[in-house]
Amino acid sequence: MPEPTKPLSPRPSRGLCLGSALLAIVISTLVHLLSPPPQPAPSPRFSVIIDAGSTDTQAHLFSLGPDGRPDLVRSAVMRVSPGLSSFTADTARAAELLRPLMEFAKEKVGSEGVAVATEVRLMATVGLRLLEESVREAILVSCRNALRASGFRFEDSWAKVIPCSDEGVYAWVAANYALGTL
Repeated sequence: MPEPTKPLSPRPSRGLCLGSALLAIVISTLVHLLSPPPQPAPSPRFSVIIDAGSTDTQAHLFSLGPDGRPDLVRSAVMRVSPGLSSFTADTARAAELLRPLMEFAKEKVGSEGVAVATEVRLMATVGLRLLEESVREAILVSCRNALRASGFRFEDSWAKVIPCSDEGVYAWVAANYALGTL
């Protein structure tokens, strides 16, 4: 005749409890040791947009939030005159107009490391659009050289004449953002 089996104890034995606690401690210690160290708060990110209009040229510096969206509360603007289209007789001098704008942006951005990570883009509008193509391109080459040497992150394709339709869209977005309707 088979022996009767013992019913299972409703409480785990002390050894099992102690072993489970020890295992939990070992696992939490390993997780802590293998986890990456806490990262410092990210340094501010910035973006510089140069609006090269027909009568003046403006540098808009935007502080970017962690989601990459501009924080317009912490933005800054500097304006210089004349517009880039006034350099038709001496296209190489167009770069001189950008120097005070780049210095302004560097002052606002702060450290050199942040400047290197900050993108700068030039968007020329109607003033350059109306010029003969060879003159327009010579002014853009001068500006690209200055932006490349500025210490900011820059690619040649980021300095261009934007079409009328883009200019209209940017104006619409800016106006609606300012009105709080976006």
